[in-house]
Amino acid sequence: MLKTLIEAFALISTWEVVIAMFAASVYGLVIGSLPGLSATMATALLVPVTFYLSPIAAIATIVAASSMAIFSGDIPGALLRIPGTPASAAYADEAYAMTRKGQAELALGAGVWFSAVGGIAGVLSLMILAPPLAEVALSFSTFEYFWLALLGLMCATLVARSSPVKAIAGMFLGLLVSCIGIENPGGVPRFTFGITDLFGGIEPIPALVGVFAVAQVMRAMLTPEPPPLPRRKFGSIMAGQWKLTRKYHWQMTRGNIVGIIIGVLPGAGADMAAWVSYAMSKRFSKEPEKFGTGHVEGLVEAGASNNASIASGWVPSLLFGIPGDTIAAIAIGVLYMKGLNPGPTLFTEKASSMYAIYLMFIIANILMIPLGIAMIRIAAYILLAPRSAIMPIIMLCCAVGSFAIGNNMFGVVTVAAFGVIGYVMEANGYPVAAMVLGIVMGTMVEQAFVTSLIKSDGSILPFFERPVAAILAAMAIGALLWPVMVWVWRKVKPVQTAAATSR
Repeated sequence: MLKTLIEAFALISTWEVVIAMFAASVYGLVIGSLPGLSATMATALLVPVTFYLSPIAAIATIVAASSMAIFSGDIPGALLRIPGTPASAAYADEAYAMTRKGQAELALGAGVWFSAVGGIAGVLSLMILAPPLAEVALSFSTFEYFWLALLGLMCATLVARSSPVKAIAGMFLGLLVSCIGIENPGGVPRFTFGITDLFGGIEPIPALVGVFAVAQVMRAMLTPEPPPLPRRKFGSIMAGQWKLTRKYHWQMTRGNIVGIIIGVLPGAGADMAAWVSYAMSKRFSKEPEKFGTGHVEGLVEAGASNNASIASGWVPSLLFGIPGDTIAAIAIGVLYMKGLNPGPTLFTEKASSMYAIYLMFIIANILMIPLGIAMIRIAAYILLAPRSAIMPIIMLCCAVGSFAIGNNMFGVVTVAAFGVIGYVMEANGYPVAAMVLGIVMGTMVEQAFVTSLIKSDGSILPFFERPVAAILAAMAIGALLWPVMVWVWRKVKPVQTAAATSR
């Protein structure tokens, strides 16, 4: 283990990794602080840059940018009541209420401090959970992988904030996209319509860039410019944070635990963790009446939760290739591109690379404190940048990056098409995260299913005979039927209530 740790330090000590991590940290802070530009979009725009970096430097940019962007979304939320990222939306009103009370420094300081603490807690969960799970996963056959992938898809529909039916529809659309091309067990062209460029299928990375970056630009074009930030000088940002840590240590711990659990669930992510933790904080608080008036307790728990979920979301991603959230889905694409194929063997054959990822997460969260404080102090200047200047630059980055993926215009067309699809889906309440999960995992589900059928000579029984496969099957089928049972219950309950009242 010591030898592996030394090798990991050597991997991240190169100038390329150090410069890449610092630059990505600054980039993530800037993008996250601009209202409407999410951490997922910041990560997606980095993908073309990773082509020219070594594997460890490429992962370093993803780790640093995503961690920083999740935190810096708190800055416009506290100062303008406009969350920079979806994860910050859960407590933007609370943080803004604190600013109006003259406690902007306390609100922003809590954001940076508890985000860093939560991020490190998430890394510890990754270090503790991943190796033993990898040993278990080595005994998995294609039967277990099929049910595991199906369970991941179903979890994405259960945790969606919109209608479960719409989430399932989005997931099926993603699965349909993953069927395009000839890269299937039968090698048969599907949905290619005679277009040669479609024979290779739809790459996940251009689809991700389209639904998150281009769709966001389209939404920004149709929404009014946010109000300018009033100029003000900040006092000490970190003053009082240790006192808050001692006072709300249980809330911080609970936020870390909730963030870690939600991060492991496929398709959930930091925004879900923040909403759940803020709601739990209010539910179990000794002073629930203070929530909404500028009470820091909710910020402590939700801030610790959203960054804890970032690192823990890499657990299913590294072990099984199942993304814990949309950022992890992009990371999986980069891992495959750099030859670090996700799977349990990654922890045995390339253990030093895994330890390097752990160390990069820890370094990124430590860097968050000084860089976050600096970002808060210069936020007034960053937020003055007009949207009309930022959005064309983002579109240019999308176009150049998508062209670089395959060195042809088909990538640009793919990004544009998925930008429109993402915009239409969001406008009508269909979660794009469910579609993204379908695109990323569709091939895995199909290959595991077909290979298992070949092994069993067409019999379905072996899918349920192995103990672990049977447990995963029960969980997956339960997750599939749950939305139906909820829908039936909602229909039946009013009828029963009305019948009881009439008596």
